[in-house]
Amino acid sequence: MALLSPSPPPLFPSTSTTTTSSSSSSRFLSPPFTPWKLQPLPSIPSLSPLYSATSTTTVPATSSSSPSLSPNVIEGYDFSPLLTYLSSHPPPLQSPSPSPSPSPSKLNPAELHLVNNYRSVPAHVWLSLLNSLLSSDSTLPLASLLVPFLSRHNLSFPLDLFSSSLIHSLSESKTDLPTTLFLSLSKPHSLTSPPSPLLLNSLISSSSLSSRPALSLHFLSLLLSHSYLPDQASFSQLLSSLISSLSPHDHPVLSLLLSRLCSLSLQPDAPLLSLLITAFSLCSDPDTSLNLLSLTQSLGLTPRLSCIVTLLSTLSSAGRVMEAESLFLEFFPPDGPLRPRVHAYNALLKGYVKIRSLKNAEQVLDEMSHCGVKANDATYGLLIDAYTEAGRWESARILLEEMEACGARPGAYVFSRILVRFRDKGEWQKSFAVLREMRKNGIKPDRHFYNVMIDAFGKHNVLKHAVDTFKKMEEDGIKPDVVTWNTFINAHRRAGQFGRVMELFEEMQEAGCEPGTTTYNIVIKSLGEEGRLEEMDKKLAEMKEAGLLPNIVTYTTLVDAYGKAGYYGHAIGCLEAMKADGLRPTRSMYNALINSYAQRGLSDQAVEVFKMMKADGISPSVIALNSLINAYGEDRRDIEAFSVLQFMKDNAVKPDVVTYTTLMKALIRVEKYDKVPSVFEEMISYGCRPDKKAREMLRSALKYLRQLRRP
Repeated sequence: MALLSPSPPPLFPSTSTTTTSSSSSSRFLSPPFTPWKLQPLPSIPSLSPLYSATSTTTVPATSSSSPSLSPNVIEGYDFSPLLTYLSSHPPPLQSPSPSPSPSPSKLNPAELHLVNNYRSVPAHVWLSLLNSLLSSDSTLPLASLLVPFLSRHNLSFPLDLFSSSLIHSLSESKTDLPTTLFLSLSKPHSLTSPPSPLLLNSLISSSSLSSRPALSLHFLSLLLSHSYLPDQASFSQLLSSLISSLSPHDHPVLSLLLSRLCSLSLQPDAPLLSLLITAFSLCSDPDTSLNLLSLTQSLGLTPRLSCIVTLLSTLSSAGRVMEAESLFLEFFPPDGPLRPRVHAYNALLKGYVKIRSLKNAEQVLDEMSHCGVKANDATYGLLIDAYTEAGRWESARILLEEMEACGARPGAYVFSRILVRFRDKGEWQKSFAVLREMRKNGIKPDRHFYNVMIDAFGKHNVLKHAVDTFKKMEEDGIKPDVVTWNTFINAHRRAGQFGRVMELFEEMQEAGCEPGTTTYNIVIKSLGEEGRLEEMDKKLAEMKEAGLLPNIVTYTTLVDAYGKAGYYGHAIGCLEAMKADGLRPTRSMYNALINSYAQRGLSDQAVEVFKMMKADGISPSVIALNSLINAYGEDRRDIEAFSVLQFMKDNAVKPDVVTYTTLMKALIRVEKYDKVPSVFEEMISYGCRPDKKAREMLRSALKYLRQLRRP
């Protein structure tokens, strides 16, 4: 299609298979980053029972009875004694052992008797027994005990099939599987050694279904390190798990996942490619999404319309309206069989609002009416955004009246969009007027409205109103969600109430709301700002144990905290760990670290970080170079400081007022007062307007000169 030409290079090879080396550095193949004092995830050598055993009476083994008399009799084998024994004698946890065989060295006589009785049972009968136990939630506890029993005594093969069936059934039953259980199953001393592709694919699927993408990525790494291939179902579930919590910060993870997929001989289907298009769109990378869309069409596949709508929305958010229009017309031509629904129109409307094209935005609403597509709250909310951004408050009010006239009363979402505009403009005081207008129209605030309101108060450091809003929300019977808690906790962090941050973090979990990556990032940042670095490490470890994936924000927070505290080794360790995990350190991270060295006059170390920054392909900014000048100045190395200025001129980095002010400060520090006026004059000649601090530097230098010239 014209929009996507020229065609991108093929993302998936059709023939050759690339074997992934287990030694290659990526966030998949390396274990979760465990810096300095962090505690590693606990390892469990064998599958422990997931349920507490209930006390029952042990029934001695008897001869086989008729299958019609008991559901535990299969092909003449009576398993009642075994199941009774397992329910009353759960296996104890063993200490870790490198041996692949978990067979015990000493047996309970009753267990030994059972093992001898069932030694001749064929594998298909054991599988039938397991399937019968997995068919009901009430017998799942027995199934979780049976599989380790078979493993301990080598009673049946293949155990990977048994384990996979068990994991799948437990996931389907919504059983809360502990992270340690997932990890134990993939250990060399687990149920199968080495872990089979069937087992690892099951672990990928199950951890994805339980919303633990970090674990899914870990198992994918393990799968590839054994030169196994993931199946499409597992890969799709992993992507679905990531999509549920994706943000632009997760783009490096997604890029690594795509590169892994490209290196395999796995032929993608339409659902998998649609998930990839959606994922990259949610990560604000429409270019990769367009390439994937082009690939999908070149393979003769039809992408899901949901991914097209998501891509439309991303293009519109980026202001790339012409591309959004072309994509819209390609999939929803006027004379085509497919008719766009309200979400597709809203995605296009977002673009017109972004570029402030009110005429086109109003035309979209007219076309929706002409095609019989009913506008929803999101549609009206976008139009109100456009009117308020243009300062046309009267048009926004008329639109609300038109909604009521059409029988479409504006909901809480529409008012929340108005509130967002006031928040972004710093007019948080108008939040109360919006709330009054809502109540006047008989509309009750919903969770989203309260979340925006708390965020508005938090961003403008009006903590009392944020607390009152949170209380009012609970009084109205609206249960806070993870967004509410994140916003509320962050408001306390901004206000410097670090102790309250930790209390709210505990209250959040007590209320039954599981913290996510954003929650942990806020708490880690709070602990870092307070200087509680050891507790910060523990929270990072806790985050990983919960199966959550640290992102760029997490590492940026860690680097900043360690740099400010003078723990430079830890900060550098974070940068190296990021690279090993396949993440690219950002310019702001390097700037923060260079500035930390500069504040203490550690110029040599600042230069080393600067070199790392350049080696990573990040062009130095004026902020980093100013920090480097400051480092030399604090270290009384004025010649090197001026060499940085020359570097800026040679590399088309324009010096600013901070550059020249810092140079003047460096000259004053080495008592070269007579050179300060010439630096001040050069600053003016470069078009930099002197600020208060620059003028103070000049006055200080002239004052010292006068004192030196006095007889």
